[in-house]
Amino acid sequence: MRVARIPYLHCDPFYFDMTRRGLELYEMVPSAVAAAAEQGEIDAGPMPLVDYFRLEDRFQPVGGFCVASLKRAASVLLFSSKPIEDLHGSHIGVSDEAATAPRLLQVLLRLKYGLRAAVSSGLDASSDAFLVIGNQGLRRRLGVRGFPYMYDLGAEWYAWTGLPFVFSRWMVRRDAAPKAKALLQDTLYVGLEEGVNALYAVAKPREDLLMLPRDIVAYIQGFRYYLGLAEHKAIDRFRQYL
Repeated sequence: MRVARIPYLHCDPFYFDMTRRGLELYEMVPSAVAAAAEQGEIDAGPMPLVDYFRLEDRFQPVGGFCVASLKRAASVLLFSSKPIEDLHGSHIGVSDEAATAPRLLQVLLRLKYGLRAAVSSGLDASSDAFLVIGNQGLRRRLGVRGFPYMYDLGAEWYAWTGLPFVFSRWMVRRDAAPKAKALLQDTLYVGLEEGVNALYAVAKPREDLLMLPRDIVAYIQGFRYYLGLAEHKAIDRFRQYL
């Protein structure tokens, strides 16, 4: 089975045991997963939620595996030159790695704050604000010169709805062999148990992300990797808002 590997810190646990068990990993950012799946280049992976809505006829969930922020995402960050309430009519650049986060941003701007802004792919230095995700977000989480306002989209969603936010769900091709689907699901269970524990046991800093071991633990504890009732409610709410 060919599996999309998202090269972000919070996704690392999923892949803990995959290579050993014969799954082929193809590294790609979230925005590339759906296209690779549609073109037959991969069979499974963490599908951005907006693409999951679109591809449900061809791909099915792998158990309840997901990537969901609880009260904050910590790596899905909007940096702005002015308060978010003043972004009406502004231009906002978005990392081209992102798929669900730009749609979440649009929902928050339009429905929570009642304003419109031009949200487009690409990080233009002339933008009034910009959105980054994943490891890019972690590297910049301490602030960006010239953009004094920082907003965590996971925290914005939680403050508004009281719900976690589900960024992606693990999906597999519906016509994949049952044995392959079972192997993938079992491997993900192992990843959540042993892979998360491995991150908790990290003894060295991640200098590329400017993170000490305690920062890594705190970050991972902010995520949920399996859907519960609150996550199902969040998915339904986001679909409704879209």
